[in-house]
Amino acid sequence: MTAIARHDRPDVSQTVGLEVSVTPSPPPGTAHVRVSGEVDFGNAAILREDLLTALASQRDTPLVDLSVDLSRVTFCDCAGLNALLSTRLAALRIGRGVRITAASRPVERLLHLTATGFLLASRCPPESK
Repeated sequence: MTAIARHDRPDVSQTVGLEVSVTPSPPPGTAHVRVSGEVDFGNAAILREDLLTALASQRDTPLVDLSVDLSRVTFCDCAGLNALLSTRLAALRIGRGVRITAASRPVERLLHLTATGFLLASRCPPESK
């Protein structure tokens, strides 16, 4: 099952838009998310919503992780980073993870400048009880 959401900002003359596709992938319990276009203040909330929906759609599967491919993102600002980090926190609260599997140069630069790349590099194991 593949879900594709295409989102365009109201002023399409100045933007490429945002495209998010979610595909369940091996290993079981992992969803692969591919993001394309610009991620900025105008559409970061849409990205966050799509990521949280992907996380929730796999809720019955144990140890669900989101694998996020950002290699086709042409621009990402701090609002986009916040969408990724807030999704990570939501995932960790339910014992899951979010990790970036590929990043474009603009995304790599943002992660480097904010020193946040390590937070999205791998899944943090749940705390033992």
